[in-house]
Amino acid sequence: MSSSGILVEDVLHLITDDDQSKVVDAPITLGCGKNETGIFLSGFAPNGLLGLGTDDLSVPSILASKGLGPNSFSMCFGSDGIGRINFGDNGTSEQKETPFIVSHTYPTYNISITQINVGVNVSKMEFSAIFDSGTSVTHLTDPAYTFISKTFNSQVTEKRNLSNSQIPFEYCYDLSANQTSPMIPIMNLTMKGGEQYYLTNPTTEAFSSKGGYCLAILKSTDINIIGQNFMTGYRIVFNRDKMIIGWKPSNCYNDSNSNTFSISPSHSPAASPSSPSVSPATSPALAVSPQAKAPSSHSPKLKACTCTIMMIFVSFLAIV
Repeated sequence: MSSSGILVEDVLHLITDDDQSKVVDAPITLGCGKNETGIFLSGFAPNGLLGLGTDDLSVPSILASKGLGPNSFSMCFGSDGIGRINFGDNGTSEQKETPFIVSHTYPTYNISITQINVGVNVSKMEFSAIFDSGTSVTHLTDPAYTFISKTFNSQVTEKRNLSNSQIPFEYCYDLSANQTSPMIPIMNLTMKGGEQYYLTNPTTEAFSSKGGYCLAILKSTDINIIGQNFMTGYRIVFNRDKMIIGWKPSNCYNDSNSNTFSISPSHSPAASPSSPSVSPATSPALAVSPQAKAPSSHSPKLKACTCTIMMIFVSFLAIV
């Protein structure tokens, strides 16, 4: 599969994430896909790309080069599909962290995983993976894929469904007649440096007539990708100056420094955050400013604050 197209210059209207809520107009470069092959022809074409990688044309790189903020940004992935992106966000002292390296071939964020826990089963294995918010579902190669999927399968009690060939996932299950939610084992990854990364959203709805769910991991033959579903429930910080990825539990609605939900090992149905009561339309942090004034030579710099965009996450919206 491949995609080619053109680059487009545009202006991103932002609002500072502080009490003053000042308008910042930032010239950026976007990608516009025109020629796709492979699975991109089946409805997954990346027609519009907001680049968040480490190359010079990515949005964070452009903002930092113009002195509009630190060379860092964060993305928050809510359980209801709503999220938040903050440019210039260096994170907080409470977040957990792991180092990343940048590939010489592609400008991606590569982290190392040293251990996988699925329920009571532990496997020490070290492998690298790309942290990519532009990929909806996590892709893993063996032996990580086989360990997680088979261990998960051995610990769940629901009946496995092998009849739906339209579902891309290998391990799917039907709920019983009186069952409303699955009981899944606690899953977490140990990152390089020793910090634990708990998975709050490792499953997805199976869309079967009986109701059910699937382990939302796809088997890969050549690359490991931590996708959006493994980032759900966290505010993920990409600090490109310190070369670290940080994470902190968040529901993406409340203030990131004071109001977060707690992720702790328990045998709750999905160990995921509850849906917030505030609707997206009334969120107080909406920062896209379609009626912003023309750029001014006195536009505020963002060294002590961040720019924020509220957005709905869809596949290939952002390539990280």
